[in-house]
Amino acid sequence: MANPKIEQFKKVLQMDPKDETMWFGLGKAYMSDENWKEAIPALEQCILVKPEYSAAYYALAQSLHQTREFEKCQTICTEGITVATKNGDLLVIKNLEALKASLPSS
Repeated sequence: MANPKIEQFKKVLQMDPKDETMWFGLGKAYMSDENWKEAIPALEQCILVKPEYSAAYYALAQSLHQTREFEKCQTICTEGITVATKNGDLLVIKNLEALKASLPSS
């Protein structure tokens, strides 16, 4: 069954495509359904709308990890650590560093 939250997020985003919290929520809703492929573009859009949204980098990195896009995941982890450091988001930094360390070396 389709997640009703996803449809709600999509409706709001049709009215306001620049709402980063709705993009983040949509991405997280896809993640909770383990629909990683759909989560990735929603989270990328969140970062596009608000490049300093630290938590979106972590969620995107997690989704990329799940789809085995390790090289892109590595890049997002690095970018996210930079953004989270500027924002002082210590938990996001810690989570991104741990995820980055778990990636297979190329």
